Amino acid sequence: MRERTPFPDSLLSQLPNLKLLLTTGTRNAAIDMPAARRLGIHVTGASGSGRTNAKTAKRKGPDSTTQHCVALILGIARNLAHDHATVQTGGWQTGLATGLSGKTFATLGLGRLGVNVARIMSVAFGMKVLAWSSSLTQDVADEKARGAGLPVEDEDGEKTFKVVSKEDLFRSADVLSVHYVLSDRSRGIVGAADLALLKPSALFINTSRGPLVDDDALYDVLGTGRIRGAALDVFELEPLPVDSRWRTTEWGRRVLLSPHMGYVEEETMGNWYEEQVEIVERWVKGEELLNVLN
Repeated sequence: MRERTPFPDSLLSQLPNLKLLLTTGTRNAAIDMPAARRLGIHVTGASGSGRTNAKTAKRKGPDSTTQHCVALILGIARNLAHDHATVQTGGWQTGLATGLSGKTFATLGLGRLGVNVARIMSVAFGMKVLAWSSSLTQDVADEKARGAGLPVEDEDGEKTFKVVSKEDLFRSADVLSVHYVLSDRSRGIVGAADLALLKPSALFINTSRGPLVDDDALYDVLGTGRIRGAALDVFELEPLPVDSRWRTTEWGRRVLLSPHMGYVEEETMGNWYEEQVEIVERWVKGEELLNVLN
């Protein structure tokens, strides 16, 4: 299972008979790929694209993580979990929801998932989209807009995916969503100084990886009410310890938590395991492997 069990050099070196290591997803930071390569261990992933399932491969529409991210945005904006608990305990209307229409959606990262979510927020809610990553240019963002079937500019001549500085991204966001790949370079890319730029009315969403964000800083801005709320699917340590402050704090409507469910969809999991079965069959037959990672 992706990133659940670490395979460092010290472990791989103790497994002289290991020749094939299969993992789900298309990357796995818990496996020491250079060590596996040195030891002659083939590491394969699973794309979840339905390669072995013709019916599923024809599915159209956003992927599982995109759907979950949009659900989290709506869930925290509309106070769904809090209101559900209120109704079940005898209460009724206890606060105001946050509207999204016409506001600013800021995406930290404009890869596949960032584009998918930005497109939905733009088309469905008329949100203005701002984007930033360390290497993103406006030309690249324009090309991504075209690839998503969107015009490069809106009717007012504004860029559909407008590239701004990191500071302006946080300062202007009504909803800020993290869509970044975790690496040594990007670890902690959202720090206390970034979070301090958010509006008091802003919503913060993370469906990428917990260590991208300074955990203490995020807890602090939420605990002191300096932003309106956050919806989190990923955490610095997973699964969350039972006594984690994220579990034990009485958040009210400020925080919406889910247990890293972005990719945990029945069809996706089925596709992953079908691909893994096919890889094992190919391995036994001496055929070319699918989704080789190392």
